[in-house]
Amino acid sequence: MSLDNFFNPKSVAIIGASHTPGKVGYEILKNFVKGGYSGKVFAINPDTTPILGQKVYPSIKDVPEKIDLAVIAVPAKTVPQILKECVEKKVKNLVIISSGFSEIGSKGKKLEEKCKKIVAGKARVIGPNVIGIYDSTTKVDTIFLPLERMARPKEGQIAFISQSGAVGSTILDWLAEAQIGISKFISYGNAMDVNECDLIEYLANDPKTKVITIFLEGTRDGKRFMKIVKKVSRRKPIIVLKGGKTDIGARAVLTHTSSMAGSSKIYSSVFKQIGAIEAANWEELFDFAKAFTQPLPKGRKVVIITNGGGFGVLAADEVAREGLQLPEPPHNLKIFLKKFLPEYVSLNNPIDLMGDATKERYQIALQACLKSKYHAAIVIVLFQVPTLDPKVVDVIIEMKKYGKPILCCASGGKFTSKYTKILESNGIPVYPTPERAVRALGALVRYSEWLAKA
Repeated sequence: MSLDNFFNPKSVAIIGASHTPGKVGYEILKNFVKGGYSGKVFAINPDTTPILGQKVYPSIKDVPEKIDLAVIAVPAKTVPQILKECVEKKVKNLVIISSGFSEIGSKGKKLEEKCKKIVAGKARVIGPNVIGIYDSTTKVDTIFLPLERMARPKEGQIAFISQSGAVGSTILDWLAEAQIGISKFISYGNAMDVNECDLIEYLANDPKTKVITIFLEGTRDGKRFMKIVKKVSRRKPIIVLKGGKTDIGARAVLTHTSSMAGSSKIYSSVFKQIGAIEAANWEELFDFAKAFTQPLPKGRKVVIITNGGGFGVLAADEVAREGLQLPEPPHNLKIFLKKFLPEYVSLNNPIDLMGDATKERYQIALQACLKSKYHAAIVIVLFQVPTLDPKVVDVIIEMKKYGKPILCCASGGKFTSKYTKILESNGIPVYPTPERAVRALGALVRYSEWLAKA
């Protein structure tokens, strides 16, 4: 059975729709009624008083139309009966928001097994114990956190899978503030049916998704996970943040979702073999994801172009730590640059355009270097410099025509933020520190090298 109706349903039923603002069932219904979803919405509650102007049905079986997706937000003990009704109604895709299953112990596990038997072979289920799904295009939004408390990211090409709803919702809010777009978000919780492997397979074929990011606590089918990630990584980058890498964290994972976390060294080794890019923290997870808007480098030779010498030094240190190469410009390139740049400009690598840099200097240096044998550029721009025309952003954007990865570092406050947003909206990733920019480039290089061998 397809997963497509989780993201593109023509009709949705909210089972447990509440009359009380702030309650889970009310907020989910409000998302579909007022959030831009264009399909049909049916509210289900034994109390048939209208909610948000919507007619309310006492049971899903009373809805006179076909339903593509049911979102279940009722007490755990009533979920089995609700599932039976959904099966009778022939609803093929279900999201169980409710908690109180295997994550609480043996009693909850028995209840989850009972639910599993009811839907086996008859419907696909995400959950239980989830916040569910957010699709930035179709506006399917089962997240019960109100918009004023958790913003939704804009449309983008990054898909985000999270076993944890709490981690997922917090990161979504951060992504929205950071103006980083996503294609789809899925919290899959206890993975009674649909798990990380199913979602990776689905996203591999999703035209809206260019990069897949995952917060993974553990996996129950390691062999299948390895096989699918290796297969999909040949088509799209998969970036993984692994939780439960310490003994204490592993115990927390078991309590949280009843998954086994496994050895951190084993996971890290496996990720390298199957082409998954491992992030050390959630900041890196999306630093790396942003970098994949760029073409893949065809080697390790990097040029750093800066108007702040200290920033160039920090970038150079990180280049060494990442195992990248920072060769001096070839003799003929130096001769060319000397013709057009002041004699006090440093033409080593990093190339320091000095504190009185202009956009013209950036244009000359970038154009010459990207035409040469460098495989990537780290561009550090201190917008605060009074001689630098902010239109240097147009110069950097123009350099995309050379088909090489360009990653920027721009540090500062509101003035810098304004031009950072222009760069990022034009597909140039920007980072607040040189180290983060270089580490993101390192991820691009490692993935490119893995692909060449795969």
